[in-house]
Amino acid sequence: MDTKYLIETQKWVKEELDRSINFWLKNAMDKVNGGVYTCLDRTGKIYSTDKSVWMQGRCGWIFAYLCHVYGAKKQWLEASKSCLDFMEKYCNNKDAGRRMYFTVTAEGKPLRQRRYCFSEAFYCIANAEYYGVTGDRECLERARNAYRLIYDLNHGMKDPTGLGAKTIPETRKGRALADPMIFLNTTAVMRRVDKENEALYNKYSAKCVEEIFKYHHKPELKCTLETVGMNGEFMSGVSAGRVVNPGHDIECSWFVMEEANRTGDEKLHKKAEEVYRFAFEGGWDKEYGGLLYFRDCLGNPPEAYEHDMKLWWPHNEILIASLMAYRDTKDEYYLDNFKMTLDYCKKFFSDPKFGDWFGYLRRDGKPTEPACKGSTFKGPFHLPRMLIMLDIMIDEIIGKL
Repeated sequence: MDTKYLIETQKWVKEELDRSINFWLKNAMDKVNGGVYTCLDRTGKIYSTDKSVWMQGRCGWIFAYLCHVYGAKKQWLEASKSCLDFMEKYCNNKDAGRRMYFTVTAEGKPLRQRRYCFSEAFYCIANAEYYGVTGDRECLERARNAYRLIYDLNHGMKDPTGLGAKTIPETRKGRALADPMIFLNTTAVMRRVDKENEALYNKYSAKCVEEIFKYHHKPELKCTLETVGMNGEFMSGVSAGRVVNPGHDIECSWFVMEEANRTGDEKLHKKAEEVYRFAFEGGWDKEYGGLLYFRDCLGNPPEAYEHDMKLWWPHNEILIASLMAYRDTKDEYYLDNFKMTLDYCKKFFSDPKFGDWFGYLRRDGKPTEPACKGSTFKGPFHLPRMLIMLDIMIDEIIGKL
């Protein structure tokens, strides 16, 4: 164990976390309408006032989670509550079974609704975490209701929005990896704060893990696929069926590692490690460094134009998963991955001058221009979550806890 390296890394982690949180608190909170803006340039200037509902939930969760880990602070609780109140007032489509919108205006007028239920998932964990810190039972009930809605939507419930399937079901149906993996993580938060329903959460987390490995994980292809047929069929003839998102797979791997650790299932932990290894080894750019965003599992040209870009969040997930695997196994392979990725992130993503990280890099590591720190999909979530988790895990590894 490289104790000196880990202690020095932890010092950097704490400093980077302060810079990230202060960046968002200073520049992003809407003191007029409530909630958070996330379309910010490098310096923190807002370049679009439309609001991502994902980010209202994610921001609400991260500031409550900071209180859970480090103790409640007024500014953190106020930021979390602002996002929760904004979502409750404006982001629920009450005419469609309280499905959540995807984007709204600065004032909260609805702009867009999407088929998948990730807005609901982030609304769920935000309310759950806030309840865990404050004991506000109304937030717990909101979280429970959203959790049940997500489960029902993923298990045959007719979508009250009436949007219909993304593809014509008579032509092609499929399964998305995002559904069981995000629900697994949502379930982990619910289990931690809602002890009264622990048995239910244990049941559903087991179902999520089963779906991931029954349908999506393909050892014969050395990958975990984003989209498969309803019975896990490999759709080799279409681009969508060959897509691998290495960052997504790596995030999935540590969700499963956490579940394996909770249940004491060593075989499941090994399967999660395999998910990680396939994704890291298949996705790491051996010429420029960093993790490629998409790849085709058969080596065909990926359809997404951004396939060879380097985004902030997959690297956050490598840092979490590799350190978690090292903590659990003491295998130096994972620590080497961690060190290589951290070096890359310090060199290309981190921005000590203004705080937080660049979101989007070209393949060669240069930020897209004009550089941005936030967007509809990037806010105070992946980065601070990673930094908090590294802080905790380093304590665990070096024996402070």
